[in-house]
Amino acid sequence: MSSYSVFRSKIPVRPDDIDMNRHVHSSRYADYVHAARFDQMERCYGMSMEEFAELGMGWVVRTSHVEHRDALRMGDVAEVETHIAEIRKYGVKVEFTIFRESDGKTAARGWFDYILVNALSGKPVTIPDEIVVKYSI
Repeated sequence: MSSYSVFRSKIPVRPDDIDMNRHVHSSRYADYVHAARFDQMERCYGMSMEEFAELGMGWVVRTSHVEHRDALRMGDVAEVETHIAEIRKYGVKVEFTIFRESDGKTAARGWFDYILVNALSGKPVTIPDEIVVKYSI
């Protein structure tokens, strides 16, 4: 477990999340994590994605890993728990677990390796010290 704070966000399953097998399509789990991170960046860390954009920076996924455990279905609410596992010069590794709210079962878990980039060039930028401090809670 990381020494960084753990946060949770609730994401209701929407009809357009459901695939032909009548459960949430595998690609939507990444969407749930990204939605949770947007929520948590503003609500928990006090620095929204919009603030990064105003500074001419943005986060992009370099690598991701998702282990699907138990399907989410219509009517479920996903509870997305994330925490920073590691902060590096150009990016962060964020680990996550997605729980089904109704019974607490793990639907998926994994991690995302995000890189901070210059919004114009797309090139990696060093994470400024003040942002490292803000996200090191």
